[in-house]
Amino acid sequence: MIQIIHGKKGSGKTKRILDMANAAIKEHKGDVIFVDDDNRYMFDLRHEVRFVNAGEYGSDSPEMFFGFLCGMLAQNFDISVIFVDAFMKLVKTEAENTENFFQRLEAMSEKHNVNFVLSVNVDDAVAPEFMKKYFI
Repeated sequence: MIQIIHGKKGSGKTKRILDMANAAIKEHKGDVIFVDDDNRYMFDLRHEVRFVNAGEYGSDSPEMFFGFLCGMLAQNFDISVIFVDAFMKLVKTEAENTENFFQRLEAMSEKHNVNFVLSVNVDDAVAPEFMKKYFI
């Protein structure tokens, strides 16, 4: 399953995704991962949540970030949910250029039984149609 927390900058997406990640520890049996573009929210997460600073790994396109996520899942079969904050900053592209990424992410989610929650800086009025089906 893929879920997208959406809205303009300053709309509370990060607070919401942090709260969801902290609550996921009680809801999910597997490992909970939180991916961000820097370390600024590392200490806002419970210690059980595995924090990953993807900004340190040079992922700068949807394809590279997808490979990064695949590597995480290949290394750890116990991951049940991955939270991704600042998705658009990580992939360094416009929302309309991510359709293939989301198609592949959905297939990976089903195949490996992993949930993905992403915060995406996109206004509802200009959000691509393929992305809207994941909005929460």
